[in-house]
Amino acid sequence: MCIRDRSTGIQFLYFIDSSMPNPFDNLLKEVDGRRYYDFTALNDARIEKLPISIRVVLEGVIRNCDNFLVSADDVEKVLNWKETQGKGEIPFAPARVIMQDFTGVPAVVDLAGMRDAVARLGGDATKINPLVPVDLVIDHSIQVDASRSQDAKDLNEAKEFERNAERFTFLKWGSTAFENLQIIPPGNGIVHQVNLEYLARVVFNNKGLMYPDTLVGTDSHTTMINGLGCLGWGVGGIEAEAAMLGQPQSMVLPQVVGFRFDGKLAPGSTATDVVLTVTAQLRKHGVVGKFVEFYGAGVANLSLADRATISNMAPEYGATCGFFPVDEVSLGYLSQTGRTQEHVDMIRSYLKSVGLFMDYTAQSAVEYSANLSLDLNTVVPCISGPKRPHDWVAVSDQQNDFKKCLENPEGGFKGFAVQPDNRNTVANLNFENKDYPITHGSIVIAAITSCTNTSNPSVLIAAGLVAKKALAKGLKINPYIKTSLSPGSQAVEVYLRQCGLLEPLAAQGFSIAGYGCMTCIGNSGQLYPGVGEKFIENKLVATSVLSGNRNFEARVHPDTAGNYLASPPLVVAYAIAGRMNINWETEPIGKGTNGENVFLKDVWPTNEEVSTIVKTVVTPKLFKEVYDTIKFNNEAWNSLSAPEGKLYTFEDASTYIADPPFCSTMEEEIPAISAKNYENAACLAYFGDSVTTDHISPAGNIAKNSPAARLLTERGVERRDFNTYGSRRGNDNIMVRGTFANTRLSNKLIGEGQTGPVTIHHKTGESLSIFDAAMRYKEEKTPLIILAGKEYGSGSSRDWAAKGPQLLGIKVVIAESFERIHRSNLVGMGIVPLAFKNGESAATHGLTGTERFTFGFSDSMGPGDEITVTMDNGKSFTTILRIDTHVEMKFYRNGGILPYVVREKIRKQ
Repeated sequence: MCIRDRSTGIQFLYFIDSSMPNPFDNLLKEVDGRRYYDFTALNDARIEKLPISIRVVLEGVIRNCDNFLVSADDVEKVLNWKETQGKGEIPFAPARVIMQDFTGVPAVVDLAGMRDAVARLGGDATKINPLVPVDLVIDHSIQVDASRSQDAKDLNEAKEFERNAERFTFLKWGSTAFENLQIIPPGNGIVHQVNLEYLARVVFNNKGLMYPDTLVGTDSHTTMINGLGCLGWGVGGIEAEAAMLGQPQSMVLPQVVGFRFDGKLAPGSTATDVVLTVTAQLRKHGVVGKFVEFYGAGVANLSLADRATISNMAPEYGATCGFFPVDEVSLGYLSQTGRTQEHVDMIRSYLKSVGLFMDYTAQSAVEYSANLSLDLNTVVPCISGPKRPHDWVAVSDQQNDFKKCLENPEGGFKGFAVQPDNRNTVANLNFENKDYPITHGSIVIAAITSCTNTSNPSVLIAAGLVAKKALAKGLKINPYIKTSLSPGSQAVEVYLRQCGLLEPLAAQGFSIAGYGCMTCIGNSGQLYPGVGEKFIENKLVATSVLSGNRNFEARVHPDTAGNYLASPPLVVAYAIAGRMNINWETEPIGKGTNGENVFLKDVWPTNEEVSTIVKTVVTPKLFKEVYDTIKFNNEAWNSLSAPEGKLYTFEDASTYIADPPFCSTMEEEIPAISAKNYENAACLAYFGDSVTTDHISPAGNIAKNSPAARLLTERGVERRDFNTYGSRRGNDNIMVRGTFANTRLSNKLIGEGQTGPVTIHHKTGESLSIFDAAMRYKEEKTPLIILAGKEYGSGSSRDWAAKGPQLLGIKVVIAESFERIHRSNLVGMGIVPLAFKNGESAATHGLTGTERFTFGFSDSMGPGDEITVTMDNGKSFTTILRIDTHVEMKFYRNGGILPYVVREKIRKQ
């Protein structure tokens, strides 16, 4: 391998042989007993033009170069990023992996199943072990069963353990059975906020070797950590398992969109308003599969928490990540959250020495793939909705926008299709013996939730001040609205109590319901008795408002047709008003104690009020006290008795944890690709655009008449104990029955305007649940496909959005385009993603979904090949194979990434 020093013209030769495991060891430097790879010593002029995020990638390929998984050629590809971006394939080996329990449980289940497979094939099962640090934070299991009471948190946590003791016991076993696996018990916060405040290293010091903190996580909002300068993003559970087991993630070198911030926020605007504005702007530009790197003097005016809010919503604006390089503000945050001064000094010294430290006010030589900008002073208060996070609406225009939504067709993302004679309907809701008028847009759920915002003291304190000022004027939230506060860490409760804002929030109904994701991921619990029914009876559009990051249909609650993302203070304000169709400029938020009109401006705090409180109560001492006890402060967790041993004994009767099927019958030899497995395939479902992983993956409550409910009932589980799909992700029998079970799913095979988890069995013409139809096809030995439009699989990274379809018998998905993570997950489960050619679609080919499809697959096919699809009517069309890399081809040929890793472990032994 040869790399040229661009400043001298001298070529450096790096010889590849077994005696030199890393050809770049000559770049190692040592300072104060600590070593690091100084890639600046290459003296390559291209480096200073690389985006900082790409320099982090460069360090990783240099440090991990072994000329097997990572080669010296990969280093040259990164150095030559200007030419290779968007097409050069390189391996990415993250320094660590982070998980939450919904996706973490199936990952640990798969590890246990892989151990069984290795043992069955005669290998050493204990070799199946995480090779990098893995942190699993239990945050997705708690639900808003109780709310609006001082004991809501205790009641919800008790119910959480009642429902999930079996899962938690399994995880506790995993924490001792596997090396390098740390479990953060429930009741401590949301994974991304705990990561930001506690787990993030920013720079690793691993046995004296320093390198940047990089990671992948089994949640799409892993991107939040980029606000602290740690490069990371969300992947599916199957990709994370590969990273845990030492397999680099194969990735195409991304384009990097530079996003310049200028100025500073105007009074009245918040970080939430910034991120919703940025999300809309970047979605419009198009950044799917790309990095976004923020720069410019305006960044210096954003707090670290503000930056983390912006990075958090990278999945919503479509990017792989939204990266803020480390600067002095970042280091100040580390000190504020209790990191040691020695560690902070080490970070500063190392990052400056290798050109990874940023001065946002200085000129830069970095060249980006494209450039966008935003003057922070132009950001206005805004919300997003009613069905997608990038549907930005200025607060000043919300009333008019909502009116248009009532009139627009329901099939659109901005439409409810309310008939003209019903648009002004006002009904009466009798709740707790008092009458309340309700209409379209009336709010039934208001939640201060999600790491997106609860990691930011400024917006939480602003919310507390709105609640306090409104209370002082005699304004209170209607009791039929289900309100809740679910902070991302226990630190939030401490500082809200210290500044006297916890009590007024609770008085408005925002008492702490638990520490976890809760409403943001659909764990909103039931509406209060009689509320949802009254809206349905009168055909009214019920709404929710939350400080979350996702508002896709049926995600927050099945009965809320309109769901709006807003800053925490706006959540409180809208909840007090009781409706989403209000004009804050001309209409009062309510009537005060003396009957006077109270407007939003009368209860909105100034920036100075907020910043003064933040400086007073958010201290290093606070964070140190909270996190010093994080591993042993939950008595219920401490009392769990977990089994011992390196192999887990799966119980057949369990409805939570089951022996996974993905490696249970595999053989040591790799099977050949058989064209017969892809002949005369039937279309199980035909979808339009923006089918999300929320539509595909089992999520939320288990409907009482669903296939999953039938199985649970057969197993003797009472309806009240069904729990959620997310809590049962460790059991494939439940999850396969919940795949495509979303009530808002629109399948063209059953007719326009109809929604639900239903399809047509082509041979008989019967209308069946998707699961029942798939099982009928399986009996008939008929392979299955999915037809879809644009952005198939957008949304959160969900491994079951790929595992479920595989178990249904789906072999191929043909779509106009795929979201990055989901496409990779399909390949990881042995499902072939095919893309229609540009300008083509199922519609342009005249497909109805009733055809039978045969695919021209062979052992010789490779990444990006054209694949001919032939139908039983004699017609054919050509698609693009979206298996993008040679490593992915290996996964596919092995039947998925899990069998691949098992075979590799056996081979090496």
